[in-house]
Order: sequence, then C-alpha cells, then structure tokens
Amino acid sequence: MSKITKKDLNKAFWGIQGVQLTDNYESLQSVGFMISIASILKKIYGDNTEGLKKALKRHLIFYNSHVIGTNIILGLTIAMEEQTTEEEKDAVTSMKTGLMGPFAGLGDSMIKFTWLPICGSIGASLALNGSILGPILMFILYNLVQQGMKYYGLHIAYNKGMEFLQSSRENNLISRILNIVNITGLMVVGGLIASSVKIATPLTISAGENVIEVQEMLNKVMPNFAGLLFTMFVYWLLRKTNGKHTVAIILTTMLVSVLFTYFGIL
Repeated sequence: MSKITKKDLNKAFWGIQGVQLTDNYESLQSVGFMISIASILKKIYGDNTEGLKKALKRHLIFYNSHVIGTNIILGLTIAMEEQTTEEEKDAVTSMKTGLMGPFAGLGDSMIKFTWLPICGSIGASLALNGSILGPILMFILYNLVQQGMKYYGLHIAYNKGMEFLQSSRENNLISRILNIVNITGLMVVGGLIASSVKIATPLTISAGENVIEVQEMLNKVMPNFAGLLFTMFVYWLLRKTNGKHTVAIILTTMLVSVLFTYFGIL
C-alpha cells in the first residue's frame, strides 16, 4: 500500500500555490517546488536523513514552468520519489527538466492566452454596464478552471504515475527512459554549442605570396571547432572548482573576449 495519502497530496497542493512567490534569478521556482514536496519527502525517507538531504538538494535545481504544468509534474515527481530506488533518482530530475518546457508552453497557451482573455472579456462587458459582478465573475471563472486543473492534475498525475511505475518494474522501463532522456539531452547540448558558441578569428598566415586564413583552415577540419574547445575548457574549469567560481569564470570570459576582439585576435 502507498505511503502517500490523499491528505498528503492535498497538503502539497496548497503548498505549491505559492511556488511563484519564491522566484529567484538562480533557480526560478525551484525553492517553492522543494517546499511543497518537503513534507512528502520526509514521509518517504523517514529516518534516512542522508537520503532526505539528497532529495531536498535534488529539487533545488533550476525549475520553471506554468503553474498548471507544475502541479502535474509535482504529482509525477511524488510518484517517482516513492517508487524509484536511490540509483534511479536521476530519472526524477530528467523528468522534471524534460516536461517543464512543454508544460509551460501548453499552460500559457491554454490559460494565459485563451481562458484569461475570455474571462476578462465577460467580466469587462458586465463592468462596462455598471455591474459589480464583472470582476467577481471574472475571478470565479478564471480560478474555477485554473484551480480545478491544478488540483485534479496533481492527483491524477500521482495516481497514473504510480500505476505506470509499478508496471514498468517488469521491463526495466525507468532505466530505458533515463537513457533516452540523457542521450536526447546530450544531443540538445551539442546543438546549442554549435549554434550559440561562436568563436572566429581574423588571423592569417603568410606563406610567400599566399595568405592562409586560420579560421578557414579550422572550418575545413571541423566547423565551430574553436567553440567546442572553449566550451570543454569552461566545463573542465567548472568541474575542477565544483562551480565555486562560476561568476569569476563568466566575468573573465567577457573580459578576455573584449580584449581579444580589440586586439584583432578574435
């Protein structure tokens, strides 16, 4: 029988209401998400203090989505935290990372750009006719749909997630999904490096009457090769320093870029 009860889920539902109150520049909604799931994690891990610490830190990683999508993700997260072993916990983070973007777009299109304007139009039409029911009706209609989707989204996601995870034990589906997500993530990161990290040099090499452009030579060997090398170097620095000097690395990169551009090296 599941450790998590309907009462626990309702407590998480009320806790997630303030997820956007904890927005910050470093991790956006992660603090609010962690607070909403903290009591459930305490129940899941019990006396396992180290496991609880790791779980709380796991949910402080960057997170940002629409509030409706967040409740669905919260339900799935609770199910996964309850059903997965310590070796499978990476799947929890991968699931959150993979779903927060699509659910953010879906929630915005359905609620913010569709249902909210409809409610606003109804309320405004009544208010323009002098009725105080305009803003009241808008508030009720908007929250009736939004809060309903958040509440049932959390409960349905948890229950269906539990059914899925319990059935997936037979064919090791969690580890297979985790492998797929990791491979997809690496592909996305590789594409971002190639498209976003642009490093080119105007340097040339004179060989008699011939002038060889260094950048053209590099492009023939591997396009965006300099950007790849620089990204790997920054990643190595971050790993070596455990991310303690991230700000210094960013500022140094900006300063070196300006100086190299000024002296015509880049």
